[in-house]
Amino acid sequence: MSFNTISVIGLGYIGLPTAAMFASRKKKVIGVDVNQNAVDTINRGEIHIVEPELDMIVRAAVTEGYLKATTTPEPADAFLIAVPTPFKNNDLEIPEPDLSYIEAASKAIAPVLKKGDLVILESTSPVGATEKMAEWLAAARTDLSFPQTQCESSDIRIAHCPERVLPGHVVRELVENDRVIGGMTAKCSEAAIELYKTFVEGECVTTNARTAEMAKLTENSCRDVQIAFANELSIICDKLDIDVWELISLANRHPRINILQPGPGVGGHCIAVDPWFIVSKTPEEAQIIHTARKVNDSKPHWVINKVKLAIADFLQANPTKTAKDVTIACYGIAFKPDIDDLRESPALNISQQIAELHSGVVIAVEPNVEKLSKNINSLQLSTFEVAKNSADIHLLLVDHKEFRAEKPSVSYLIDTKGIWL
Repeated sequence: MSFNTISVIGLGYIGLPTAAMFASRKKKVIGVDVNQNAVDTINRGEIHIVEPELDMIVRAAVTEGYLKATTTPEPADAFLIAVPTPFKNNDLEIPEPDLSYIEAASKAIAPVLKKGDLVILESTSPVGATEKMAEWLAAARTDLSFPQTQCESSDIRIAHCPERVLPGHVVRELVENDRVIGGMTAKCSEAAIELYKTFVEGECVTTNARTAEMAKLTENSCRDVQIAFANELSIICDKLDIDVWELISLANRHPRINILQPGPGVGGHCIAVDPWFIVSKTPEEAQIIHTARKVNDSKPHWVINKVKLAIADFLQANPTKTAKDVTIACYGIAFKPDIDDLRESPALNISQQIAELHSGVVIAVEPNVEKLSKNINSLQLSTFEVAKNSADIHLLLVDHKEFRAEKPSVSYLIDTKGIWL
């Protein structure tokens, strides 16, 4: 097959870097997004996310005419869908995956599909989502055949290829990491491999679509279980008056032990989300995975209780003051160090809850964010210096490099990452 034009649907943290990598190899790339601001920003040769090296690649690709963004899909030879897969109702004990973005993307590209095209679902999805996408496409284009009915001789080829990159290192890892290619047929996999080999230097390993979907969910569920062990251990050690970071350091001296570091919870669009896709499909069987999710989701409540105790201690030591006089500084609101990504961030969740509960001032220090969105109006964004000198209680939530460089000399400090202890 010849992929002269590639369309990427969804220009977020995965879609835009992927589009840029194809464009950097002199392929014509059409990026599609419903966000007009993102489209306009990209067409100026700029980026609307923070990712090292990406700005230079996008600027060059747009300037040279290989990358353009639009809100409406156009004909192409390959379509990569990289849209969100959130939950329908987060209030349920087991959240239900929301595939409406994938459905909308499928119906949007259906009118411009032609015989021989390749459609790849990159969005992390519950098992069966790729097959569902194929059904939506087939329903919209009855004049074309699809793998679920015509198998190897279908007009349209469909595969699932989950992204496996680390925010902050996306550009490098898109090129170097191995890719799992899950075609609905062998020919679908072959076509997908040909496409990704445009820039992927890692090995492309083939399997079926369902196994490819499950592979990504398994990777992140494994991490979630490991983090849950560390988080639960930190709570136990706090109760027993043991330094959990020293304990983990000692335990990790064993040649076959590698305990992860605890934190305020688990965030991001992968580890905090993907395990639920497994649990929602197999709730009776996914016992450990479900328990790990509950442990990690409960850690922010534990942190907030630590803050409440610190406020009480402060007021007891300063009887002339009231809660309104107490300023709390939250250091870091991104979901992990040295990025601007706030998706599913336990640090942001904790900071917002504290701001809603506390009658005094709550300030947030986030060196990777210049401005907070309107829906985060409960927090005041501040600098490290202002927070260090004005706050009464200091809560470290994210171990950004800026925070590692200096420890505030304060009396009331809660360090959820163990870098200021």
